[in-house]
Amino acid sequence: MSQLSEVGFQPIHLRICFNSSAKREFAHRRRAAAIANLDLVITVDTAVAHLAGALGKPVWILLPFFPDFRWLLDRSDGPWDPSARLFRQPSIGDWDSVMEAVQDALSAQFAELMASRIER
Repeated sequence: MSQLSEVGFQPIHLRICFNSSAKREFAHRRRAAAIANLDLVITVDTAVAHLAGALGKPVWILLPFFPDFRWLLDRSDGPWDPSARLFRQPSIGDWDSVMEAVQDALSAQFAELMASRIER
């Protein structure tokens, strides 16, 4: 190193940091890895819902009375995503009904799963 400094060489110290888009991509990859290990994703309308759908995972999406335009109206399936099931508020602010519907659907799905395991 001393010979290099005699000829004017100065070492360069680099600090590597992620820019915000790289951080977001890393976060999406971590989320995707977590979702890949789930049997079902239950969420509100967020990036997680769309990521689960893109991964082909069953996803139940809880929607407000006035949902985002992409979910259309009066549908219980995702128009862009065959693995999506939509749970809609029947009236503004009525999340209790939505949660009851999710609970009933989850109970039915669990009962179906248990029955299929008993048959084996």
